[in-house]
Amino acid sequence: MSNWLIIDLEATTEEGGWPLEEMEIIEIGASLVANDGHELAHFQRFVRPLRRPCLTAFCSELTHILQAQVDSAAPLALVWSQFERWLAPHLPHLAGWGSWGDYDRRQLLQEWQQHGVHSALHELPHHNLKQLFAERRQLKRSVGLNGALQLAGLQFHGQQHRALEDARNTARLLPLIFAR
Repeated sequence: MSNWLIIDLEATTEEGGWPLEEMEIIEIGASLVANDGHELAHFQRFVRPLRRPCLTAFCSELTHILQAQVDSAAPLALVWSQFERWLAPHLPHLAGWGSWGDYDRRQLLQEWQQHGVHSALHELPHHNLKQLFAERRQLKRSVGLNGALQLAGLQFHGQQHRALEDARNTARLLPLIFAR
């Protein structure tokens, strides 16, 4: 049986959004799940942004992440090495990794390049679960995570726009996305 890694990121932003190039990861959440969506392990860390270390009021309100939490966090290069150590024993059993939409993959690629970080995830296929859910449900366009959960008859568990909770809620949709 193959497992899946679901990753969600929170990043610096302002109302109206910033271009991807200006955003920086401030929280990483990952849920390692079996095909049935059952969580086997998880990883969560805050990340200290380097270019714009002060969170905007909008960002803090959206994510409920406090300035003190990112101030006391390590920068991405260090946090990612912790992530890779956590991930290593699970790699042989991973079918791939996914995220709700393509933003998380693009943000990681950008920051790995900026920080000179290598990741084992480069070797694994990424799945845009938002797109796959829309295709599976034959929706005219993709929907947000909360909307997808509602369509599936599920309630969001936890705090929205927090990396680990978003990853865990995304994982709950895997059985529907990959149903035979």
